[in-house]
Amino acid sequence: LTNVWGYCFGPPDHDAPLPKGLMHPRRVREGVHAGVIDGGNQSGIPYSRGWELFDARYAGKPLVYCGTVAAMPVESAGRPNHHKRVVKGDAIVMLGGRIGKDGIHGATFSSAQLDEDSPVQAVQIGDPITQKMMADMLAEARGRGLMSGITDNGAGGLSSSVGELATLTGGARIDLAEAPLKYPGLAPWEILISEAQERMTVAVRPAALAGFLELARQREVEASVLGEFTDTGRLEVTYGDEQVVDLELDFLHDGVPLPVLEARWEPPPRERSSLEAVEDATGDGDAATSLLELLARPNVRSSAALARHYDHEVKGLSVIKPLVGAWGDIPATATVMRVRHGRPEGVILAEGVHPFYSDIDTHAMATAVVDEGVRRVLCAGARLDRLSALDNFCWPDPIVSARTPDGRHKLAQLVRCCEGLREACEVYGAPLISGKDSMKNDALLGGVKISIPPTLLVSVMGQTRDVRTAIGLAPLRPGDDVYLLGVTAHELGASEFARMRGLVLDSVPRTDLIAAIARYRALVAARDAGLIRSAHVVGRGGLAVSLSHMVMASELGLELDLSRLVTPELPLAAALFSESTGRVVFTARPDARAAIADALASHELKRLGVVGAARARRGEGARGWLRIGLRHRLYVELGSARLRRFFAGEGGAGEGAGAGATEAKEGA
Repeated sequence: LTNVWGYCFGPPDHDAPLPKGLMHPRRVREGVHAGVIDGGNQSGIPYSRGWELFDARYAGKPLVYCGTVAAMPVESAGRPNHHKRVVKGDAIVMLGGRIGKDGIHGATFSSAQLDEDSPVQAVQIGDPITQKMMADMLAEARGRGLMSGITDNGAGGLSSSVGELATLTGGARIDLAEAPLKYPGLAPWEILISEAQERMTVAVRPAALAGFLELARQREVEASVLGEFTDTGRLEVTYGDEQVVDLELDFLHDGVPLPVLEARWEPPPRERSSLEAVEDATGDGDAATSLLELLARPNVRSSAALARHYDHEVKGLSVIKPLVGAWGDIPATATVMRVRHGRPEGVILAEGVHPFYSDIDTHAMATAVVDEGVRRVLCAGARLDRLSALDNFCWPDPIVSARTPDGRHKLAQLVRCCEGLREACEVYGAPLISGKDSMKNDALLGGVKISIPPTLLVSVMGQTRDVRTAIGLAPLRPGDDVYLLGVTAHELGASEFARMRGLVLDSVPRTDLIAAIARYRALVAARDAGLIRSAHVVGRGGLAVSLSHMVMASELGLELDLSRLVTPELPLAAALFSESTGRVVFTARPDARAAIADALASHELKRLGVVGAARARRGEGARGWLRIGLRHRLYVELGSARLRRFFAGEGGAGEGAGAGATEAKEGA
């Protein structure tokens, strides 16, 4: 159906010397985007989600997340598709691309420290055209009932794919001399473990083998019979007459004992910012300037210029696009797409990723990312009883050694992260249906060790019965009320605002899962009753950034008074830039106030203001605007053109100074 992407890079504007052997983050970023764009655009599969994060700790080992959503018929040829029916005597067929030296030790490479001796050939070379032809042929073979089992040649190549399927029958025998190669000169062990791309291992009944091979020939997809599945209890590999491998399957899968490791939760000492520094950084006077500076930061600003190179529309199933709004440059809260043409059912996709919270507490980080992913899909229209999630762990080396003296703490971070992930998914009813992990994301180059922050990406998929009821983030009509649902706390720890101001705080967002799920049930009920017109999460950058997205997307105005939100314990800056979880900004018709109150008043509901009409500005036509006040004093008054300029990364140095006052003079 669709692909998704997300990347963690070093700062693209890095201007300090780099360790020997390390490419500049900007070059890495350009190469990754080019590769993923080519891989997806040429395979006829659209991209529905995309995001980027930047931090110096990703300069050594950048993270490249790519995923796919697919639909599978429940049955084909009268048999369930989810069940592998491999039996003794089934042929082992390798399908698709040829084997080369690319991808040898790819899995080892991805889970080992990067250094000057890391092998170049560990990186696979993709071929999206071969992949597309193979995928089409496999769908046809599935429909004809020609396969009894299938798996991909990912980590470990044939050794893994054949070894895994062999557990279903109790053995396998293959001859590597039958495997097609890209070029001569590969040793048998290289053929066995190469992770060269676009290859599948398929189990085929002897009676269906001729039909399978003929279909592959007709579709110009290379298929090679390597051997057969047995019941000997062994994995037997030859190269012609030469014995290469003869291992017991039990030893292969369970022969290596699990290590016993010690985890110790001892957060590293950090010098916290003084109360005076916090007060200086969170003063009320520069709220507008802070907002503009936040919008221009790499982790907040638009990546539309690159994202537009990804094909979002092939297949013609998209409903809420990855980029939305009047100018098509605002990242959607969640994306919505049909599953089939002419049918109303759809899937809703979103994610949560907050690696900087790990600097304080990985448990809080894990609950926050699950919460954000769930909250996003619910805002767009997902059913609360049809959620699923996927976890991707990327961690610095968590095993104590001379190179990693803090390994016990990093392992404890992993334990706490897993606990938070489990708790959140259980409370929200979102099973983890897939996932991956990579545990050695460190680089030692030029004597400098660079380790990533503990990073958990949680992707969430929801379902909707009717995509025509999907809800976007842009306010729709002047006069509608603007509400904030959820608790805003003084939680600036590891926030984008704190990082911008150089504040070191412990007040990381903490998620009250029980209160949040009750709030979401009420939100979904109000949404399904037609009370909510637009909705957006409060996430990275806080409330002010979310409100800016809504203004830029709609080109309408927002007139807001935060007197119901700001208290002596929650100053204006915290109200605007805290990243407290569990919050949603939404708009509703003014005649729905009573119904909204009945549905949501017990779940920390605050009416902040109203949607205003667009205003003409100096020959620009009608544009949106954002006005945020507090008890008759105006703190933010910004036009959408200026918000967008900073959001696009085009705001000049010092241009944010006096932003509110300047906009007021211009009549924004």
